[in-house]
Amino acid sequence: MILISEDVWSEDFAELQKRFPITHEPDLWSRKEDLKSKLADATALVVRNRTQVTRELIESAPKLKVIARAGVGLDNIDIEAADENGVVVAAALGINAVAVAEHTLGLAISLARSIVDRDKSTRSGEWNRGAGSEISGKTWGLLGFGATGRAVAKLLQGFGCEVIAYDPFVKSAEGVKLTTLEEVISKSDVISIHLPATKETTGMINRSLLEKMKKNALLVNVGRGEVVNETELEAALKANVIAGAALDVRVNEPPKDDLFKGLHNVILTPHIAGITEESQAAINRVLVSEIEAALTNSPHKYAVGKVKQATR
Repeated sequence: MILISEDVWSEDFAELQKRFPITHEPDLWSRKEDLKSKLADATALVVRNRTQVTRELIESAPKLKVIARAGVGLDNIDIEAADENGVVVAAALGINAVAVAEHTLGLAISLARSIVDRDKSTRSGEWNRGAGSEISGKTWGLLGFGATGRAVAKLLQGFGCEVIAYDPFVKSAEGVKLTTLEEVISKSDVISIHLPATKETTGMINRSLLEKMKKNALLVNVGRGEVVNETELEAALKANVIAGAALDVRVNEPPKDDLFKGLHNVILTPHIAGITEESQAAINRVLVSEIEAALTNSPHKYAVGKVKQATR
C-alpha cells in the first residue's frame, strides 16, 4: 500500500493507483498515531514538508521500501534512520529550481517597486507615483549555490546584474564570483537565501550581519525559515537597517502571531516559491517513477541517502 500523508496528487498518481493501492489523506501528517498505525502496512510513503518522518516512524513501518519527498528540503526526514533500515529516500532535487528562481526575482522586483503597497493604495483611491528602484545592473548576492541558486543566476543574466555567491561546498561557478559570506553581505544590493536548515545555517542571518548590509539592500528568503533570526530581522526592518525583506519560508509554518504582518517593507508568501503547475507535475512524475522502482526492485535515479535499493 502507498500512503500519501499530505496534499500530493496528480494524474500520474491516479494512473499508479490502477496498479497499486493508494491511501491519500492530506491531513494525515497532523494525526501522528493514526499515521503510525497506517504505516504498518505501507510499502511507500509520500510526504511534503509537514510530515515528520522520524526514526520511530520508520522503525514502525516494517514493509516500507521508499519515502518519496515532494520538494527539495529533507530536514523533516531522518535519512540516517532510513539508511539503517534499508529504506530509500527519494526526492526530485532541482526539479522545481526554475519555479523557485522566478518567485525569487518576482519578490525582489515587487519589493524594489513597492508593488504590494502601490496596489493597496491605488485600490483605496490614492494615486502615489513615487519612484521605486531597479534590479538591473545591481549586485545580487546568493547565499547557497545549489540548483536554485544557479537558476537565479541564469535568470539574472538578462538583468545585467553582477552575481556573487557564498557556498563553501562549491568550488567553481561559471559567470558567478564565489566569495566570502562577509563580501556577499556587505556588497550586495539584493541578497537571496537558498540554504537548507542545518546547525551551521540556523540563525545565520542575525542583527550583526544585517547591520553589515547596505542601507538600501533587500533580503529574500526562499531557502529555510530557520536561516533567519526573525526577531532580529523585524527589529532591523523597523529601524530601517535594510530597506526591505521578502519571506516565502518561516521558522514556524504557518506563523501564529506574525511579527511582520504590520510592516510595509515586507512581503510574505506561504512557502510557494517552488509550487507551480509545471514544477508539481514534473515532481510528481519523478515520485511516481521512484515508487514504481521501489515496488518492482528497479534502479533508483533520485535516491538521496546511502541506500540506493530498498533491502526490505
